[in-house]
Amino acid sequence: MIGWYVHHHGFGHVARFLAVQPHLRTPVVAFSSMARPAGLDPAVDWVELAPDADVVEAADGTVLDPRDAEPTARGALHWAPHDHPGHRARLATIARVASDRRLGALVVDVSAEVVAFARLLGLRTVAVTQPGVRTDAPHSLAYALADRIVAPWPHGAVPTPGLDAHGDRVVWTGGISRFDGRMPVPEDATRSVLLLGRVLDAETHASVTALLSDRGWNVTAVGHDAASRVADPWPLIARSTVVVSAAGQNSVADLAASGARAVVIAQDRPFDEQRATADALAGWGLARRADDEVSAADLVGIIEAAAHDHPDWARWQVGGAAARMAAAVEGVLP
Repeated sequence: MIGWYVHHHGFGHVARFLAVQPHLRTPVVAFSSMARPAGLDPAVDWVELAPDADVVEAADGTVLDPRDAEPTARGALHWAPHDHPGHRARLATIARVASDRRLGALVVDVSAEVVAFARLLGLRTVAVTQPGVRTDAPHSLAYALADRIVAPWPHGAVPTPGLDAHGDRVVWTGGISRFDGRMPVPEDATRSVLLLGRVLDAETHASVTALLSDRGWNVTAVGHDAASRVADPWPLIARSTVVVSAAGQNSVADLAASGARAVVIAQDRPFDEQRATADALAGWGLARRADDEVSAADLVGIIEAAAHDHPDWARWQVGGAAARMAAAVEGVLP
């Protein structure tokens, strides 16, 4: 059996798991602080882990804020706060299930601490990495310990100085999209822009929408708040003239799957992950790029320029990427 640790920030890590899991021939048990996702195969066990970043109160009334509890161990780790019951409970749960289920491997997407913990448990460990300058001590430790490292983008697209010493264990899968293999959708006859996700602040969002509308564009926005989320954005992505999106790994893979003309807005993320990805896309001619402080007028100009692009998204290697990750994971099993 394979274990799979799903980080709870955002939706990208769980989306990747949902894309890869159907390609696995080995039974899976997943660990996460997130609730079980809708649509997950009923055969997959989902173990909810205790939260480890909340402020807690002890029986004697003492209040513990994990941010004040030496969570980085003087820079050696990313998150392991002293005395936090949730942190202790989540690792204990992983250890218990690993023993009870006799796990053969643990995929970690993502956590340097869980990679180290899994290896200390004697598990074959697959670390999922992300773009950006990840040369800090916790990442270096995780990469050194992992039996396999999965980079879900095409080889050579993004500089990866943290992986230079570990090339023999890195598998470059290409971008992993839940939409790989979906049938194409005819493009709108009118000029249309899709604002995908929470990529703009409210004021800029309103200004961009007004400016585009004045210039004859139909503007649709989804995913910028709870009320605008849609279960299946594929038809909107596939039929829009231009899609404006964040530069996260899953968003980019979804753009590639649809062959979209795109503008990616690099969000502020640790280790400059999205800026590295946006630079790569611009360098390969796959998408126009903007920073998260772009003005409404400038963004409208970038969108109108992108409408004339012809990106060769095949370079992002989305086709078969989920199956390639599944093969890489199962390849570490005895």
